[in-house]
Amino acid sequence: MANGKLGVGIIGVQPERSWAAVAHIPALQALPGFEVTALSTTRIESARAAGEAYGVAHCYDNHRDLVNDPDVDVVAVTVKVPHHRELVFAALDAGKHVYCEWPLGNGLDDARAIAERARGSQARCVIGLQARFSPEILHVQKLIADGYVGRVLSTTLLASGLVWGPMIDTANAYTMDRSNGATMLSIPMGHSLDAVAACLGELNEVSAQMDVLQSDFLNVETGEHGIKTSPDQVAFTGTLASGATMACHYRAGACRGTNLLWEINGTEGDIQVTGMGGHMQMLDLTVSGGRGDAQALAPLPTPAELRTVPVGLAGPALNVAQVWQAFADDLATGSRKTFDFDQAVQRHTLLAAIERSAAHGNKEKVQ
Repeated sequence: MANGKLGVGIIGVQPERSWAAVAHIPALQALPGFEVTALSTTRIESARAAGEAYGVAHCYDNHRDLVNDPDVDVVAVTVKVPHHRELVFAALDAGKHVYCEWPLGNGLDDARAIAERARGSQARCVIGLQARFSPEILHVQKLIADGYVGRVLSTTLLASGLVWGPMIDTANAYTMDRSNGATMLSIPMGHSLDAVAACLGELNEVSAQMDVLQSDFLNVETGEHGIKTSPDQVAFTGTLASGATMACHYRAGACRGTNLLWEINGTEGDIQVTGMGGHMQMLDLTVSGGRGDAQALAPLPTPAELRTVPVGLAGPALNVAQVWQAFADDLATGSRKTFDFDQAVQRHTLLAAIERSAAHGNKEKVQ
């Protein structure tokens, strides 16, 4: 743009309630290198209402006009998973850079198709796996790299998905249908397992179990009941490329006890990450550790320099802003700080291996 900022067009905005409204818009408005220049929804009335709420002049009732807007340099795809493919293709065809929310596609094959199209373009693409950009996760990554725990022997992740329990609101009801690709495995587990990989490396093989133990759900807004096909229990054991052992269990909804506990155990020490739920990508995290002669864990404050965005940002916007800032650096310098679509396929490949193992009862290679 003429003002030196990158113009961002966001597909899918509802004031105060959509992910774009609570995460992307406050993140972009806080960063000096970006300007939100266009918004689109499926109705012009809602698009104009969003534009008025956030001071955006270009408002559209379709994505085609947005991706072809000359003031849009980057298209942010923030709608439901089944629509990602069509919208990313449209943005790439218009010659625009793309930020796509995770999951990239509705399953591994869909993600591969999107990545292949992106590979054939000149655009830079980033996947919204923002947990690995959390200052606390970056802190854990640095601690591991600096040898805080010595050689990693095992890691354990126990968490609650918060959604996918017996009650749901209208906005999230689509997540109850596994075919929509927005499951407990694909969303909170996908984000959190990416954070694990950022710190400890990739999983080589998994042995998994997935169950639907509460198939009936109630829409608390409409009073209607439905049948849930998305698994509400997902558990696996696995082996990391380093040889370390991993155990993971996600359960739907929230419990009265532990809703996020991630432990890393090594030859010299231990690290523990806790939080209010299993969505490492958007919830506050606390890091503790102990090593050597220490008999108990103690807080490990996150270094200030691991935060690359303004101090005022908090909540869901914080980690998203960290990704946008890294994306700006990539576009300006040619660096590769962000994850691209090929790397998103790598994460989809892990989730597909978990699904195959659960379906067939076999240990599966992640490939």
